[in-house]
Amino acid sequence: NGAICIQPCSPSFHGETSFVCEDRKWQMLSDACASLDVQSLFQVRMLLCTLACACNFLQRQALLPCTFTKHFGVGNHSCQADFSCIISDILSSPAIPGNIADIVELLKKISLLLSENVTRGKMQSYSKIANHILNSSIISNWAFVKDRNAGSILLDSVNLFAGKLLLRNGSESIQEPFIATKGYSIYRNTSGKSFDFSMEFNSTGNITGHVVIPEQELLRLPRASKAISVAFPTLGAILETNRPDPAVVNGMVLSVSLPEELQSVLLTFEKLNKLEQVGAQCVGWHSAERRWDPRACQVRAHNASAVVCVCAHRRRTYGAFSILMAPAVPRSSLLDYITRVGLGLSILSLVLCLVVEAVVWQHVTKTEITYMRHFCLVNIAASLLVADILFILAAIVHNAALNYHLCVAATFFLHFFYLALFFWMFTLGLLILYGLLLIFFKITRSVFLVAAFSIGYGCPLVISVLTVAITEPKNGYLRSGACWLNWYETKALLAFVVPALSIIVMNLIVVVVVVVKTGRSSLGEGCKSQDLSSMIRVSKNVALLTPLLGLTWGFGLATIIDSRSLAFHVVFALLNAFQGFFILLFGTLLDRK
Repeated sequence: NGAICIQPCSPSFHGETSFVCEDRKWQMLSDACASLDVQSLFQVRMLLCTLACACNFLQRQALLPCTFTKHFGVGNHSCQADFSCIISDILSSPAIPGNIADIVELLKKISLLLSENVTRGKMQSYSKIANHILNSSIISNWAFVKDRNAGSILLDSVNLFAGKLLLRNGSESIQEPFIATKGYSIYRNTSGKSFDFSMEFNSTGNITGHVVIPEQELLRLPRASKAISVAFPTLGAILETNRPDPAVVNGMVLSVSLPEELQSVLLTFEKLNKLEQVGAQCVGWHSAERRWDPRACQVRAHNASAVVCVCAHRRRTYGAFSILMAPAVPRSSLLDYITRVGLGLSILSLVLCLVVEAVVWQHVTKTEITYMRHFCLVNIAASLLVADILFILAAIVHNAALNYHLCVAATFFLHFFYLALFFWMFTLGLLILYGLLLIFFKITRSVFLVAAFSIGYGCPLVISVLTVAITEPKNGYLRSGACWLNWYETKALLAFVVPALSIIVMNLIVVVVVVVKTGRSSLGEGCKSQDLSSMIRVSKNVALLTPLLGLTWGFGLATIIDSRSLAFHVVFALLNAFQGFFILLFGTLLDRK
């Protein structure tokens, strides 16, 4: 499993195909087989075009008869500086993964080397080449392109080239089925400018997009300038094929090239999936990190068929904009309500729990074992209280689109205190085993404190520091769309999930031991009242230990197995949002002492 096999292409192609072994079957990993030799094609064809230009000039001057162009298929129409002489070869080639990769590389080179004075003819030729690999019928082929960043490279190349487009008479419009470019001259003292796009997405119909530069933004212009916008109805699906994130692009991708002085732009996206229960998120494509970034935009208006976004214009950061939907996670106001109410009640309960413990501390800690138990309980309550408060602060930081470093700090401390919660619950579990199994082995208070602090705060600190130190230099610490640990790129979330699940399993074993020990006294006895008493005692112990040892978090596995089930998410939210209340109830108020 995981083995790689590389095979050469058939004789008419160059390159290779890679396969990976998954579940005892070979699955195609990448296909670099290509029929085009773009590098030589570009060089030879451009040389012939240059010779044709020179030959035609000499023929017009009656200095030399020109016949060689007929033999090489280069006529007078190819004597242009728009590289149209290579289009026929590219459009006649199949859009297989290897050719797609070569054409992306060709467009990148054209953008870097031939983007001076981009005329209408140049932009038309460029758009025809790009349109060939953006066709909706070959989107699935992008999944096997060897360079997983090919879609992002194509976007950057098109943006760079289109940004140099020369405008005739103050406007320009160039449209292909799967890429459209529009440009306008903009001035300080004009009303807001808008771009309207209506393009084919697939064989079933069209999709629309709308770009508006508000009038108040145009007032920032110190001089006359230009605005260029490019629409891609299929690029969102292409970017999806190379992303592990399950978020689905639900509209066309719109890139906007504006003067640096302009700070924001309004974009309206028609939804592809118009189901009412499908939520929408406005995003910008982060060019450097090559991911959708929700911090680029905010939702201005939202209905079943369209979304209006206000997006920050930072040309060097965000190359394009679109909308996402995430159908795997149920969107429900009930979940939001449970979380808000539960967290509020949990925070109040934990504060009350700590106050009660402080008041009765001298009365309930007279023996070593009760001191240790209440010491663990106080640290569990304190860790969960800080974690709940940080959870709210992290949501505020994200929603307000504040500083990135602030989000990193919030995530670090949230990670640390949630881990501290689990490790203190683990310490309590070990203490229960100590009280049940090691009756004649005594530990001193000082030894317990050193061991408890080492486990409760030492282990979380080491894990949290290592996680941020390893993943943050690669920009892989935070996940897209929230102040929390990354999963899809660096698997940083494992630094929370693995310790938490391990502790849940260990504490589940502790509960089993408690059930066996407390239920053993009635074995072999025929008295029904004693059996009932034993069952009640066992039930009380399970009810008491479940929130204190964090077993409710184990229900999160159900939301992973069936992430679409709203019922599982509601139960998980109820059990964990109200954990602070359960700790107050079972750990403090129902303690007879």
